[in-house]
Amino acid sequence: MPAAELLFEIGTEEIPAGFLARAIAELPALAQARLAAARLEHGEIAALGAPRRLTLSVKGLAERQADISETVTGPPASAAFDKEGKPTKAAIGFAAKIGVPVEALTTVEVAGPKGKAAYVAARREQPGAPTRSLLPALLADLLRAIPWKKSMRWAGLEESFVRPVHWIVAIYGGEVVPLAAYGVKSGRETRGHRFLAPDPIALDGTLAGYQAALRQAFVLVDPAVRRTEIEAELARVQREAGVQVKGDPELLAEVVNLVEYPKAVVGSFDDRHLEIPPEVIVSAMRGHQRYFATERDGKLASRFVTIAGTLTRDLEVVRLGNQKVLASRLADARFFFDEDRKTSLEAKAEKLAGIAFIKGLGTMQDKVGRIAGFAPLFPMVDEAKLRRAAALCKADLPSKVVGEFPDLQGVMGSHYARLEGEDESVAAAVLEHYLPRGAADRLPAGDLGAALGIADRMDTLAGCFKLGLVPTGSNDPYGLRRAALAVLNILADRDWHVSLVRLAIFAAERVGGADVAPLLEFMSTRLRGILVDGRGLAADCVDAALTARFDDVPDAVARATAVAHLRERPDFEPLGIAFKRVANILKGATVAGEPDPTRFAAAEASLWNRFLGVRSEVERLLGQRSYDAALRELTSIKPNIDTFFDEVLVMDPDPSVRDNRLRLLGSIANTFIRIADFRQLAVK
Repeated sequence: MPAAELLFEIGTEEIPAGFLARAIAELPALAQARLAAARLEHGEIAALGAPRRLTLSVKGLAERQADISETVTGPPASAAFDKEGKPTKAAIGFAAKIGVPVEALTTVEVAGPKGKAAYVAARREQPGAPTRSLLPALLADLLRAIPWKKSMRWAGLEESFVRPVHWIVAIYGGEVVPLAAYGVKSGRETRGHRFLAPDPIALDGTLAGYQAALRQAFVLVDPAVRRTEIEAELARVQREAGVQVKGDPELLAEVVNLVEYPKAVVGSFDDRHLEIPPEVIVSAMRGHQRYFATERDGKLASRFVTIAGTLTRDLEVVRLGNQKVLASRLADARFFFDEDRKTSLEAKAEKLAGIAFIKGLGTMQDKVGRIAGFAPLFPMVDEAKLRRAAALCKADLPSKVVGEFPDLQGVMGSHYARLEGEDESVAAAVLEHYLPRGAADRLPAGDLGAALGIADRMDTLAGCFKLGLVPTGSNDPYGLRRAALAVLNILADRDWHVSLVRLAIFAAERVGGADVAPLLEFMSTRLRGILVDGRGLAADCVDAALTARFDDVPDAVARATAVAHLRERPDFEPLGIAFKRVANILKGATVAGEPDPTRFAAAEASLWNRFLGVRSEVERLLGQRSYDAALRELTSIKPNIDTFFDEVLVMDPDPSVRDNRLRLLGSIANTFIRIADFRQLAVK
């Protein structure tokens, strides 16, 4: 079927960087779904975008829909025709729906749960419509489907979009697709850079031509190209200014979608500002101005880099303007820092009584008290230091610097603690208890920060679960998924065998009582995700380990890993079947104690003796949490298990014989379950 290229662009006022990044990421899938629903075959789909535009390209888009030729089954024949053979309303309605006369209906036999039955059917032949006739509605629907976080209305229009729309380009096969939306009619003219090339630019409808035309008009429409250009500009100024640009992937990703034609400009600030903590300077640069900080010899330098979105005849004007803005911000930051130094952290901590935590969970001072109470649950940490760190961990929230730069909570508390002579581990914990702040962030380096971070998050989790503030879908306003992942990752990273159940019960009691079962299930689900999605372990191996128990996080990780290693063996399938048969036959059975060997038949005695031969070594290995080695020992009894099931009827009619055999299997299963519930394994 002949095909052509579709180019679709919507031009707007400047779109926020975060909004644009998400739209570019999701647009191809949105377009794919609509093209598939319209039965339109196509080639590569690409989405591009810059602050003033969002663009879709579809290569090889078929000129017509695929034809439909199918037999459609309708209602049962008994309902479609009366006793005299005349069509009923059911038959007439079905024929009308398919678009055929009633006389064209036929009868077919369809197999069902009760055997074959007669149904009416019709042959539907529907030629595909021309793509040009479908595109206006399809593209209009695509625009409405873009998931903007916020939209707006303007000029009295009822339609809303992320920003006011100024032009629409819609070209298919070189011809304009007629489309009217947001008070604008489509055409073949785009716009270049707002200041450097504002005149309309006629397009040929190809993606290559579009990109080339915009580059000539000082717009790099491909985010990947802009990123490469920004990185090249940063490398250039590094060479010229003799500094190292401080790595900042998040800022780089944002700046990519803030400019259409990047140009780096180096500025400077007064060296005296370097006396304040470097994090304050960096936050002042990036938070409001989107400047890149620089370093020299590993220390913050009094230079910064801004990425301008245009070329200018006099870069000095740009440089001086940016320096003036930053100088004002740094002067404010220095004033706030000096004011904060006039009162101690303890004095600031007293103000936490006036800061609400979450409605129903008291103040931040209440939270700090609850966190400190966790100290006895972490015997590997100095209790007095942990209580001291807890008392100070939120004390910087009322500070003036954190009030101005909220991203520095914990950072400033740590600095103030050091300046006031606090123990280094306590000062470090004030910052590190917030770590990790996100998926890519580092974990706490010290034990105090790790323990404090676990206590802080468990308190939040228990409190929110008590209030019913449980995440639903993508909605997680209190970051509970992130909090749970942090707790689990910290416990695993530090190899701390601290009971999750005990932590949850303690946290629930401190917030006034809460059902811990949903919270523990929530934690178990997050741990499963870490192991399956994060570490790539087979889902059934993880389920087998966690179903056995998950209370001890590093232990659960080790057991799941051991079972996953077992799966890698070439003889895993028969091993898994053997272990699973032992566990399955005990399902629902109540057995206690060890079997009576004097009542064994030959196969029973062989299995029991082989098991006794490895049990002491397995017990020793389990005590050392050497689960790989323990499983290797247990696999040696596999031939005896097979012989047992081949020769022995476990569920013997004689209750005493049956119970003795169940006790035999129960003794073996009780050893298996210390590693995993092998009933969860997916084996044939």
